[in-house]
Amino acid sequence: MTNLNTAQKSPERQTEQIQSLITPFQTLKALPNPFSRSQCVSHKHELLICGGYQQRACYSYNTIKNEYKFICEYPIHIKLNGHCVVKLVDNNSKDRNEITLLSFGGKYKHTLIMKYVSIWSNENNNNENKINDSKELNKSSNYNKWTPFKDNHNRSVIIGRKSDNYEGVRAVIGGINSHLLFITYYPKNISVFDLNTFQFIKYDKLPTNNLICYHCFVSNSENGQGQEMIKTNNKKNKQNYQMLLFCFKTGLSIEYDEESNTFQFYQLPVCDGIVSLFRYAYVCINDVILFFGGCNGDNIISNSVHKYSIQESKWITFKNNLPIQLENCVAILSEDNTNIHFIGGQDDKNTVLSIHMQTRLRVWDNPQSVIIKITIQYWIRFLKIKLGWIDEFNKIIINY
Repeated sequence: MTNLNTAQKSPERQTEQIQSLITPFQTLKALPNPFSRSQCVSHKHELLICGGYQQRACYSYNTIKNEYKFICEYPIHIKLNGHCVVKLVDNNSKDRNEITLLSFGGKYKHTLIMKYVSIWSNENNNNENKINDSKELNKSSNYNKWTPFKDNHNRSVIIGRKSDNYEGVRAVIGGINSHLLFITYYPKNISVFDLNTFQFIKYDKLPTNNLICYHCFVSNSENGQGQEMIKTNNKKNKQNYQMLLFCFKTGLSIEYDEESNTFQFYQLPVCDGIVSLFRYAYVCINDVILFFGGCNGDNIISNSVHKYSIQESKWITFKNNLPIQLENCVAILSEDNTNIHFIGGQDDKNTVLSIHMQTRLRVWDNPQSVIIKITIQYWIRFLKIKLGWIDEFNKIIINY
């Protein structure tokens, strides 16, 4: 995005700056490598980029420093093509600086875990986030690298049967103890894997006539945290976990009863603008799911942006589009839920990109007011007005 403090030298330059101010997307420092079909997890002020199509490298992006650090590579024998990475919940862990990542699936199935400790810790002056040198030294051989996923008897576990096609697989964590891995995959399958027993406890078919692959699959969470599922009590006090799935013409609300180990499915509307799309970037926050780009069955790539309201079960297609046509990009919310980051992807020329963009979440909550606010900020700087502008002034102008 253009620097707002840059002096204007020509009408053409002024026009360029106005356009850059109005666009809701900001270009950040380019990725160290081009990434497509990547997976990304947020951790405090970091975004962990975990490989991509034919790309084994993993990086941490520091959202404060706008810098990257290399973490590790997937083992040399691992071929990534449509894999999935989720953040596991460890209710027994007392170290908030540690997280455990589970990587699995893809066309060539693998199942690996990484115990991650921030590689930025030594540069962080915040005592809460510091890890002392001796502790890091002791962990160095076991942390920040992909290792086989093993059961309680130290036997390697592969998630998925030989017959399962896990390319473009999607998964979320749920269960009363956050111990269940819900997996949706090609052609129209859903299964439940118990992370405590290391066994599948449920297989089922999704009620759709369309194929499911590189799709949207999220938990229906009241608090906006994509990895946590809400718990609802029905008349018999059974706890149910709710998920949403979209792909092509398919829209489903999925409810799982943990006590009876059964699914219930409900059809959801799909808007015309997204009905033919998959391979889009998406995020779920509070009551909405946002969809960015994607492609259709004819490999025509989109730059459209759509919003689905879960509570109202309604769709909105935005006038603001992505700055480029984009597919196989991953979108991730910053942990404070203020920004949406876009990592890599492919453009309409099938070029794998090293682009990294972000947009403010509030833009898509109330886009008209935000554009007005940005324009006001431009006027102030352009006219070199020196005054104390406060948010209340913006509210007054928006009202009139």
